[in-house]
Amino acid sequence: MNYFSFLLVIFLVAHSGSSIARDSICYGSTKKGKLEYGVKLPDKGTNFISYGSFPELSNRTYVHNKVKDIIVRAYNNLASTRPDSVYKYAETGFKQGGHFPPHITHQNGLSVDFMVPVKNHNNVSTYFPTTQSNRYGYNVEFDKHGKYKNYSIDFEALAAHIVTLDKVAKNHGVQLWRVLFSPDLQDNLYKTSYGNYLKNNVIIPKKESWVRHDEHYHVDFSLKCEKL
Repeated sequence: MNYFSFLLVIFLVAHSGSSIARDSICYGSTKKGKLEYGVKLPDKGTNFISYGSFPELSNRTYVHNKVKDIIVRAYNNLASTRPDSVYKYAETGFKQGGHFPPHITHQNGLSVDFMVPVKNHNNVSTYFPTTQSNRYGYNVEFDKHGKYKNYSIDFEALAAHIVTLDKVAKNHGVQLWRVLFSPDLQDNLYKTSYGNYLKNNVIIPKKESWVRHDEHYHVDFSLKCEKL
């Protein structure tokens, strides 16, 4: 081995650790937990975007790497099955997990909020505006018919997303623990073409949460986590 080859080997060994991705490690529960080696969700894709650049810069869009893989794969699948639908994700958690105000959960990288997909007054799928003025969408209140100003919830697209997440998760050896969505809007999901699948495969509690979950739906994934 010549001198330059020797230097190359030393360089590769010294820098190999920085190029190897580590699997995330979740601890505890969604309500009391932490996360190691959390990964950031991409800010956008073919058919999805995040809820805002400022929250991203505030490191509020980190998840377990398996959750990231499931989310991105689901969006990719929907780009083929529902090419006219667009989606937006919201709060997830910090890179190290832990307390994530104002949320009670989102502490171990397994909780994700998704903004409801909407259609505009022309019945076209569009990104619902999420800005600082409406607390990045969280201050919006849809009525019992899924309407807000000139926007309406696209229940077919919403149901398709939940079903796709569930199927992709199972393919990754992961389960959807539950989906939180406002009880007064749930019947609209079961009236879609995905209704029977949702009833038989996805837990969507009827009990009201401490927030209504009308402008977003909260998804908890189930993975084996380490004890705190």
